[in-house]
Amino acid sequence: MGRWEPNARGRLETAALELYLEDGFDQTTVAGIAARAGLTERTFFRHYADKREVLFGGAGFLQDLLVDSVTATPASVAPIDAIATALEHAGTFLQERRAHSLQRQAVIEANPLLQERELIKLARLASALAEALRGRGVTEPTASLTAEAGLAVFRVAFETWVDPAETRELPQVIRDSMAALRTITT
Repeated sequence: MGRWEPNARGRLETAALELYLEDGFDQTTVAGIAARAGLTERTFFRHYADKREVLFGGAGFLQDLLVDSVTATPASVAPIDAIATALEHAGTFLQERRAHSLQRQAVIEANPLLQERELIKLARLASALAEALRGRGVTEPTASLTAEAGLAVFRVAFETWVDPAETRELPQVIRDSMAALRTITT
């Protein structure tokens, strides 16, 4: 594959995931990722700040998807229902990328520093969701509690969904997890 061919970012992501799974995250180098993708290290650094960002580069898109969904939900909808709708939208997006999500999660689970980075990403998502709720007129502490509860549902649902034995689609696992939260809080 030549250096001039399109989709450098996607090629780098694919190459990185392959190498992380084959050799481990710590043993994989930026030079190795670039070579596997048929690109230069310079091209790698045009797209990613470091090799961790290959795994977390989509965090901004996911955050935008969640926030836009909360923002677009009518004001008459309860905050937790706005969050549930947003999580299901994100679940639909991730469902279409199940194989990638399973591989990504396997890499993260094998490395404590990546697990920490994932928790930071989730905290940022919770903050962004709380801000979106405040933008809808939801006051504190309701906005923060709702966002945090929603992210807890998402995390539990995602961990359930990446289990290879799980057959339900992610939006359904999210709905089931949200129903479980509602049950334990009533």
